[in-house]
Amino acid sequence: METLQYSLRKLITGIPLILGVTFISFVLMVYFGPDKTYELVGKNPTQEQIDQVREQLGYDKPFFVRYGDYLGELATLDFGYSDSTGERVSRILVRTIPISLALTLPGFIIGNVLGIVLALIAGFFRGGLIDKGIMAFAVIGMSISFLIIIIASQLFFSSSYGLNIFPVRGWEVYNFADYLYYVTVPTFAIVFVSLGYNTRFYRAVIVEEMNRDHVRTARAFGTPPGALLFKNILRNAAIPIVTRIMFSIPLVVISGSLLIESYFGIPGVGKVTFDAITTGDQPILKAVVGLTAALFVVTLIATDIMYKLIDPRVSLK
Repeated sequence: METLQYSLRKLITGIPLILGVTFISFVLMVYFGPDKTYELVGKNPTQEQIDQVREQLGYDKPFFVRYGDYLGELATLDFGYSDSTGERVSRILVRTIPISLALTLPGFIIGNVLGIVLALIAGFFRGGLIDKGIMAFAVIGMSISFLIIIIASQLFFSSSYGLNIFPVRGWEVYNFADYLYYVTVPTFAIVFVSLGYNTRFYRAVIVEEMNRDHVRTARAFGTPPGALLFKNILRNAAIPIVTRIMFSIPLVVISGSLLIESYFGIPGVGKVTFDAITTGDQPILKAVVGLTAALFVVTLIATDIMYKLIDPRVSLK
């Protein structure tokens, strides 16, 4: 009951966040985004044709009426039809979001698990050659552009200059073997880039926990290194680790796959979003921005509930 009441309170307090994000993004789309009117009317249109197209697109309505319509679409999850393809936006999202999840989830999981493992090793050998080597690798991963990693991965895995065993582009997945065939190179690129940031952050958290009194006491009483790392250190460092992981999820679902999908030609929600930005497809952009804001609120609630599961001393108030 306490968890349910807390979730309801958080949902209510999250409404201003959703309103703020959607309002700012809507202002940018309306006043600074591309106007599709002249793209649709063709050359030398009459004023009557222009007015007719603007009425069809809803551009003739007052700003706050259009914003109210947008909030209604967000509440009902009915965002109308794409300006570019004419397909229902909800159908596009249902088709593309699972592809983005299948594409980014392996790299997301591997990058975080390896980051925690490397951080534990670096913290255990703090100040030694192993620690310095891991941190040097992390800095290199953080310093190289994601696009450079993608290109290098393609050259190594997918071209005649390297292994030439994986596809350069595309996503024709019909079984698990096809899935591994197409997901391997994007996963490698995601892991390489995320591993640097994850390892550096997790190491800082773990090293801070190592300096606490309860860890020194456990070490003085002869607690084995394995138990010390996983029970006394990692468990107490779990809250900042969980926070980082959970608040990365909305980006993984939506914008985290934008560059990967655009470059590899994978028909996920990231590529759909990129195409919508370049063509000015406002129904898709409004849906993506609104759902991302809502997902952040849900993630906030789930994160606080996980705090309670990790540490019973945490109060959901």
